[in-house]
Amino acid sequence: MSLRCGIVGLPNVGKSTLFNAITAKQAEAANYPFCTIEPNVGTVLVPDPRLSELARVVKTPVIVPAVLEIVDIAGLVRGASKGEGLGNQFLSHIREVDAIIHVVRCFEDPNIIHVEGKIDPAGDIATIETELMLADLDSMEKRIDKLRKGARKEKDQQALVDLAEKIVAGLGEGVPVRSILENDEERAMAKQFFLITAKPVLFAANVAETDLPDGNEHTATVAKIAAENGSKMLIISAKAEADIAELPEEERPDFLESLGLEMSGLDRLIMAAYNLLGLHNYFTAGVKEVHAWTIRKGAAAPEAAAAIHSDFEKGFIRAEVMAYEDLITLGSEQKVKEAGKMRSEGKEYVVKDGDVITFRFNV
Repeated sequence: MSLRCGIVGLPNVGKSTLFNAITAKQAEAANYPFCTIEPNVGTVLVPDPRLSELARVVKTPVIVPAVLEIVDIAGLVRGASKGEGLGNQFLSHIREVDAIIHVVRCFEDPNIIHVEGKIDPAGDIATIETELMLADLDSMEKRIDKLRKGARKEKDQQALVDLAEKIVAGLGEGVPVRSILENDEERAMAKQFFLITAKPVLFAANVAETDLPDGNEHTATVAKIAAENGSKMLIISAKAEADIAELPEEERPDFLESLGLEMSGLDRLIMAAYNLLGLHNYFTAGVKEVHAWTIRKGAAAPEAAAAIHSDFEKGFIRAEVMAYEDLITLGSEQKVKEAGKMRSEGKEYVVKDGDVITFRFNV
């Protein structure tokens, strides 16, 4: 599976600058609202130093990292749910992503206008969240009558109607869907509604370079809101990321150190997104290639196999598993076997981060 995140926020908060920096795709970044007309999509490679070590051991020049897909969605404004600005055409793009990266302006710059006229992270977050909830409410109100009619014919659909009514009531009181759903069963049922506020949120507090790495009073506000809503937050500087993107690879560590950072904002964003969605990677490794595969934490071996191909899951026989550390330390698959550290696992095995796996299947 590939991870797909949508970058949202008010106009001129740094979304497109951040997108350009971390994807090396040149979405237009201009000092006026609505400069991004179509959603720009970029794919970035998920950094993982384990891949090069595996390639060295199995002697292959081919490395296939996991990928993160980022969608830069044009700035939303107050009234977007009713068509203000460029309105609903952008809200539809958000429904297609796995998680939302909400960029919040936490920097002062008199040369860059703010659509609301002042730097107010709490107000900005409330504006975006309100518009997304209103869009969800409108969507649910349009389909709830159809759901009720369906339940009259098929009684087993009543649970879906009950959930829909619960969601409508909660949204009407200003509660996002992610806070309305109480258990895994409700979350599973709600997926068919494609609701925006059901998606997990990562707040990216965009600061000036001089406010790295610890942030400022504005980022403290964002951190408090994220904690209250069960979301994640990271401090990032779109300007710094743009500078990093222009540097040769060998100069980047010194630049990061000068900013008080151990890793780039992109690396931290990817780690935060993986954590937000409960994902991790396992590997396949051989002379043809070393490949990272993204799966949800807690996935059993057949589900992990499906990340490669659905046939691997359907015809699953067993998984031959090595720990990354064992393969690197011992130096070859054969030596791992000789040391008794190669395991044959069945359908119940829960795949761990860093497992190196060969799947046996029959279709």
